[in-house]
Amino acid sequence: MYISYDGMTDPLGQSQVLPYIIGLSKEGYSFSLISCEKKERFEKEGKKIGALCEKHGIDWYPLPFTTKPPLISKLLDKRRIKKLAISLYKEKKFSMVHCRSYVAAEIGLMLKKRFGTKFFFDMRGFWVDERVDGGIWNLNNPLYRLVYKAYKRKEGDYIRYADYIVSLTENAVAEIRSWSSYQGAPFTVIPCSADFSHFVVPDQRTKAEAKENLDLSQAAPVISYLGSVGTWYLLDEMLRFFVLIAERYPLAVFLIITAEKPSWILQKAEALAISADRIKIVSASREQVPVFLGASDLSLSFIKTSYSKKASSPTKLGELFAMGIPVVTNGDVGDVEKIVNDLQAGRVLADFSELEMRLAVDRLEELMTIDPEALRTRAKTYYDLKNAIRKYCDAYEKVLS
Repeated sequence: MYISYDGMTDPLGQSQVLPYIIGLSKEGYSFSLISCEKKERFEKEGKKIGALCEKHGIDWYPLPFTTKPPLISKLLDKRRIKKLAISLYKEKKFSMVHCRSYVAAEIGLMLKKRFGTKFFFDMRGFWVDERVDGGIWNLNNPLYRLVYKAYKRKEGDYIRYADYIVSLTENAVAEIRSWSSYQGAPFTVIPCSADFSHFVVPDQRTKAEAKENLDLSQAAPVISYLGSVGTWYLLDEMLRFFVLIAERYPLAVFLIITAEKPSWILQKAEALAISADRIKIVSASREQVPVFLGASDLSLSFIKTSYSKKASSPTKLGELFAMGIPVVTNGDVGDVEKIVNDLQAGRVLADFSELEMRLAVDRLEELMTIDPEALRTRAKTYYDLKNAIRKYCDAYEKVLS
């Protein structure tokens, strides 16, 4: 059984859950998949995802994802998952439960204690501390303080009783090994990987077509950003950096591929005197993402740093490197600094000061002439989905043997 609180109709589910399960299904594993789906996305994508699961022999059990009232809605979601998981176990007697992150892990640990199933903890980051560091749980509120303490105790149990643990980063593994709750469970580090058959290096004609479709000048250097903005992703800092880029490259355009509302982004850009014609904001399906990214010469990934970010692996990096697109990013986020430097894949900012940004702008021409095919080749060992599936297979064999 695979339990994910993230939905399969979410972009994350389509990039970081289903491709892995499909790959593992091809290796002979049989899955019952429980996920929690947001209403609008399920109505839009549900049939497509259902057909994909059926094609690969995955039994998918979508449940509703609720947000109101706060906290109580999560308890109700968890109750639904628990009820379904117990029912499915009694029917199918599955040998292992693969739990994606903490909400799922609570169900997985319950199944282990009640039925003796193997408990595979795919932790995906320090979720409890992310809620605090991201400002979602305010510890000045007594209720959130209680919830935080309760989940820290649960986190310790997940680590203590797991038959296997998957971490996104080496940085997180080093941290967890220092915890008293860690009792020696085997570890594997599997970063957020990318399907290298889906994200490919565009040739010159494809790149020109991408610019034409986006109504961008063929002469314009295109600086891109992929993903959500706000909370963890530092839009203000990226816009400030683009202002400095535009000083050096007057034709440069900032292409933002996101599901966020354009009005909010444009308002921030206007405050920095960035004209609307220098910003291109588009929303994209998974199929469209590599098409739009094909116009890009360089991409940005500025992330808020915190304790919980030790365990973070930005999904966008593997996808960008698979397309041969270099990045400018910041350190103190998971293993990002080491990876970018080892792969010669861009530049890591020491901070977001104007001086540091200007030094990076001085290097842009060099970065934008990195050989994309060579970058893709270097990134394959670390980010290719096939390698990630192989690591999961090895881990499954160790647990199930």
